[in-house]
Amino acid sequence: MDRSPKAFVRYAWFTLGYNVLVILWGVFLRASKSGDGCGQHWLTCNGEVIPSAPELKAAIEFSHRMMSAIDGGVVFILFIWALMLWRKGRTEQLRSTFLLTTGGMFFVITEALVGAGLVLTGNTAENLTAARPFWMAGHLINTFILLAFLALAARRAAGGAELNFKIERKVLIMLSLCLAAILIVGTSGSVAALANMLFPSKSLLGGLEQDLSSDSNILVLLRPLHPLISIATIIFLVFAADWLKRRSAQDGQIVRWSKILSWLAIVQFFFGALTLLTHMPILMQIGHLLLADLLWISFVILSANALSPQAVTLKSATRILEAT
Repeated sequence: MDRSPKAFVRYAWFTLGYNVLVILWGVFLRASKSGDGCGQHWLTCNGEVIPSAPELKAAIEFSHRMMSAIDGGVVFILFIWALMLWRKGRTEQLRSTFLLTTGGMFFVITEALVGAGLVLTGNTAENLTAARPFWMAGHLINTFILLAFLALAARRAAGGAELNFKIERKVLIMLSLCLAAILIVGTSGSVAALANMLFPSKSLLGGLEQDLSSDSNILVLLRPLHPLISIATIIFLVFAADWLKRRSAQDGQIVRWSKILSWLAIVQFFFGALTLLTHMPILMQIGHLLLADLLWISFVILSANALSPQAVTLKSATRILEAT
């Protein structure tokens, strides 16, 4: 299989890493309650293109906007580079790489639009509206899709096989269940993070009292669901990764990424518990989301390998050997 230039592959992985960095700074923006630092203004910050004498909140939000703007340029360069390579090479690998970068370009634009929508509707900092949980969930899902396209583009550019959905139904069902579980736990996590920011408690016991009080806001009442869903999801992901590994033991990539997914899930369990016990300091929240992003990326790459022709061929060959 023809390979894209090594420089492009490195840049594709860099683009993915930079997007994770932007996401983590966004966590700090939310957790520090600085989302309204520029007021309900976009593209300007409190009516200024560049704030002349910004307060700390404004500086934090403006820096996040600048990182996001740079991110748009980074992804655009990836998109144009992939287009130029495809027009020059005209291989199937370069074509699919270009299509994946097109998806990344689309979702980095929608990411900016969601961010603008949060600002313009006032769903930032300590403001609470009926629509804000849905904005948060939509923001998280859009972010996950963006990371998925960038990860798949980097994998394909590096020589990864093209996706093929004509595989065993059991594998498709397992991957679909994992996908649904990750999105559900991610959505519940965004709601729990919002509840923790808007309705903070001074101790773990105080938080439990809030969770059990009928007078608490609905977001607080839903907050305990996240750790419960997380535990169930982590157990299921470890089981699913082991199941895929055993079914494709001859495929080194599937075995490798199954192990990575399992270990990240286990580490996330303990880190999440520690985050809860330490009363969710900002640094722990950032680490928690970093692990969530890495877990998501590892699942995407594992799924891509499971859906590749190589995996299909290996499974077919195994069946033939068993039959003989």
